[in-house]
Amino acid sequence: MTFAKKILITGGAGFIGSHLVQHFVKKYPTYQIVNLDKLTYAGNLANLKEIENAPNYIFAKGDITDESFIQELFSIYQFDGVIHLAAESHVDRSITNPMSFIMTNIVGTVNLLNAARTNWEGEDDKLFYHVSTDEVYGSLGEEGFFTEDTSYDPRSPYSASKASSDHLVRAYHHTYGMPILVSNCSNNYGPFQFPEKLIPLVINNIKHNKPLPIYGDGKYTRDWLWVGDHVEAIDLIFHQGKNGETYNIGGNNERQNLELVHDLCDIVDGLLGRKSGSSRELIHFVKDRPGHDRRYAIDATKLKEELNWEPSIGVAEGLQRTAKWYLDHSEWLDNVTSGAYRDYYQEQYSSR
Repeated sequence: MTFAKKILITGGAGFIGSHLVQHFVKKYPTYQIVNLDKLTYAGNLANLKEIENAPNYIFAKGDITDESFIQELFSIYQFDGVIHLAAESHVDRSITNPMSFIMTNIVGTVNLLNAARTNWEGEDDKLFYHVSTDEVYGSLGEEGFFTEDTSYDPRSPYSASKASSDHLVRAYHHTYGMPILVSNCSNNYGPFQFPEKLIPLVINNIKHNKPLPIYGDGKYTRDWLWVGDHVEAIDLIFHQGKNGETYNIGGNNERQNLELVHDLCDIVDGLLGRKSGSSRELIHFVKDRPGHDRRYAIDATKLKEELNWEPSIGVAEGLQRTAKWYLDHSEWLDNVTSGAYRDYYQEQYSSR
């Protein structure tokens, strides 16, 4: 079969990546989608069961820090585009083990850029799309928003590693003429998110009557973006974004952490038939995280004005949907927390 485009999606077994892979495989049957993932603790091919046998889908197990493997992959498939999501992404883990973030987020990105540069030399119809985070901008006060022109001010090893990769992608554009796009998004939430992150962690702990840890005073504020809205934005930017540009993707849904946890307590109590508000008693405050940014908020005006995108799901509806999904998929949650899915797929692909 001849494909109109061959697209590499890195990190496609992760949370956002698996949603994106499913979206592209279903929406673009004339595209060949190659999903590259290392299958670390947060990578889960069970997220992709629905499309795993699709004729336009291929899974490749591998590590973006392996330069020769990446070069070989590009040589085999002759990609027309890359959507790069593969990254170490948990701030707490970056504090305890920064080197893994340096290797994956910086060295891995450079390996992909070099492979693209080698294979795309002299061609201007290719595209390297780098998906990043609003954390590269640092911390906001009580007012104001991050725009595409906000100066970078990363505060954690995670955000510093992502800032480095953003700069490198833009450097390859300016130095080598590589066609690139960058997007910086706010906090994603929805189905299939690994339960180290706040929302699935809280839902799982409420279900099992476990403590709900809140950093500091709980007044740290984040903008929450429904993962499906993010995927739609990535699709739009990939196909219609202007070469060399950056686009901020936000949910227009600011919530303080404590406020968000209160909402989740009430939602999950309702879904489980418990007394309203009873799970709030599980909340306890813990020592703050080092370098904890106070507030993030995205101004996505550019994306709305240039590409006519805006979020479709508000945080109230999104939290309800998310809580219901995790409670309805307790087997998925139990298996990812035990590592059962990871161990199964690691064994399946260990000899390939």
